[in-house]
Parts: sequence; structure tokens; C-alpha cells
Amino acid sequence: MSSKERPTLGGTRIKTRKRNIAAPLDPAAFADAVVQIYLDNAGDLELVAKSIESADLNFSRYGDTFFEVVFTGGRTQPGTTKPDEGERHPYSIIDCEPTREIILPSVIYTQKILRRKPFLIKNLENVMRRFLQSLELFEENERKKLAIFTALAFSQKLSGLPPETVFQPLLKDNLVAKGIVLSFITDFFKVYLVDNSLDDLISILKRGKMEENLLDFFPSAKRSPEGFSEHFSKEGLRPLVEYNEKKIFEVKLKEMKSALTTQIAEEAEMSEVIDTVKQRVKDAMLPDIEIVRILWDVLMDAVQWSGKNQQQNANSALRQVKTWAELLNTFCTNGKLELDLLYKVQMQCYEDAKLMKLFPEIVRSLYEQDVLAEDTILHWFRKGTNPKGRQTFVKALEPFVNWLEEAEEEE
Repeated sequence: MSSKERPTLGGTRIKTRKRNIAAPLDPAAFADAVVQIYLDNAGDLELVAKSIESADLNFSRYGDTFFEVVFTGGRTQPGTTKPDEGERHPYSIIDCEPTREIILPSVIYTQKILRRKPFLIKNLENVMRRFLQSLELFEENERKKLAIFTALAFSQKLSGLPPETVFQPLLKDNLVAKGIVLSFITDFFKVYLVDNSLDDLISILKRGKMEENLLDFFPSAKRSPEGFSEHFSKEGLRPLVEYNEKKIFEVKLKEMKSALTTQIAEEAEMSEVIDTVKQRVKDAMLPDIEIVRILWDVLMDAVQWSGKNQQQNANSALRQVKTWAELLNTFCTNGKLELDLLYKVQMQCYEDAKLMKLFPEIVRSLYEQDVLAEDTILHWFRKGTNPKGRQTFVKALEPFVNWLEEAEEEE
């Protein structure tokens, strides 16, 4: 090899680095192509879906634009719901009649598209979030159509659409203040409940982190339990009203139980505890029967139970009854409430093994402290209707009942 010749590597390719050349974005051409598919098939969504599936279009790049065409008939201006330049078709969700029967085919069509192109679910989320955050830019009739589509999307279990995509964007202060959100969510509830149960709706609300915050949909002037009940009762959604009232009731019971538990644990004065219960009853309008049940639960929960020492458990339970008998007496004011308390004691002794043998002693103590009347005990013994452990408890209480009956005969 001469000094002027350069060495070479025979048969070896010299690779050159390829430059990443980004194709220019052209959402307008994409939108026009999709619009043309709608027009060519005269809005027949079955045929449109088949054409979409076979179309050589970049859906992964223009997914948002695709759903703009589905919802509004064409491309929208960036960051708005206003139509942009370009072709449009008259078969969009916004252009159809605001009924579930007319909009349902669009939901089924969207479901088919998502099954074939599942990557588009994120684009659907993006577009729905943008539209819902801009509801004030739509006409009232158009908002109703969006609400119907959204409700049917969940009713049909549209592939992967998370509830938070719908509910969270609605909570913009200006939308809520104008009542736009309340109107939208009312239409949503009414349409969804046509084919689904209230439990199904509550499940969606839980997943969307809204079950505990339904009042957030209301303008501030109407944001109250009374406003909630009035609005949804008027709209024919009484089951939702009853559900909300039950939730409120449960919260009030929980708050009262918590306050009583603290006072009992701190051994507050009897008069102070009684005043607390009376005030809670007045503020929350709690029924007497629930008060009696809560009082018993709180008193027994406060007992320091022993794991094995049955006699110690008996002494602790009876001591608690004697200590707080005045509290029970204050609110256990008639035979019906006394009988309910007795059923409550029966159930607790049935469900808790360590209390099973204490039933007759607890009943006798409640009698001695004038919480339970003789007539109440005899009625339970002869005609009690709760079957849980009844045979066992009746047999255990029989000696005490015989004593009551003998004392009654002597008198």
C-alpha cells in the first residue's frame, strides 16, 4: 500500500444521522376530511364509523380536532367553542334535537370509535373538559344536549371516561354563580336515572369526588339543604332528595354521638350532658327513638370491658347504667321508647359475645333505676317481635319476670 492510499473497511456501511423532520400541523385539512366523511355518508353514523376506521388520517395527532367535529360539526377556534374557518356538517351533537333518543346513537358511535382507537379517550377528555369549562359560551339548548350526551356516556359506560373529567371542570365560580352548572347537572341526573338506579348515580358521584359536595353545584343564594330539597323535588328527583336528607341526618347523628362520647369520657356533669342532648335534638330535629339508641351506644362504648372476666364486665355495665340512669330517664319518656331501648339492649347482647349472659342483669338494673317500666318488660317477654337471641334471653329473664308477676299479684 503506497503512502498516498487511504485504508478502507470493505463491506462496511457508514451510517449517517437522520434529522427529525416534523411535519407541519394541519388541523384544518384534517377537520375538512372528517367533515367530508360525514357529508359523504349523509350523517349515517354506522357508515361514518366504518369510513373513519378505514380513513388514512392522523387521528393520534388530531384527536382533539376529531371530537370538535363530532360535537360541533367542525373545528373550533383555539381555547373557545366558536366555529373556526373550514367545512362543517349538520349532523353534530350540538345540531341535533335535545332528546336522549336522538343523542344516544352519537354516544354509541363514539363508543365504537374508542374501541377501535382507544388512544382517543384522552382527546375526548380534553374536549369535554374544555367545553364544560366554557358552558356559558353555549346556548341553553346546546348545554342541554351536552348534558344529555354526558349522562348517556356514563349510562353506556363509555370506554374509560372518568367522572372527574365531567364534574370537576363544572365547579368554576362564574358558572356556578349563574346557575348554569345547576341546570346542567339537573339535566344530567334526570337523563342518567332513566336507565340507572340511584345507587349507580351515587357511585359515579363518589368516583368523581362529588358525593359529599353536591351543594357545590348550587349558587351561593340557594346553597342549603332546604334549597337542595326544593330544587330537586320540583324537578321530579325525589329519590335524590331523600338520599341527601338521609346523609344529612347521618352526619347530625355522628356529630351528636361524638360530642356525647367526649362528655362521657370526661365525666361531665349530668346537667351539662342533658343540656347538650336537648340542644342537639332542637337544632337537628332528631327523632326521640334515635336519641335513645345513641345514648345507649355511647354509654356502652365508654365501658372498659375485660377480655375474660365476666363478673368484671357485669359490674362495669351495671355501674354505667346506674351512673347515667338520669340521662336515660330524661329521654326515654314513654312505653314505646322504653321498648325500643329494650330491643337495643337485646341486639347488643346478641351481637357481642361478652354481653350475652349479661342481658337479664342489665334489664333488671334498668328496671331498678326506673328507666324501664314493669309493663314494658312484661310486654317484651310475652310479645316481643325481634327474634335475634330471643329464646335464650326469654329463658334467662324468666326468673326476674316471675318475680315481677308474683309481686304484681301480691299487690
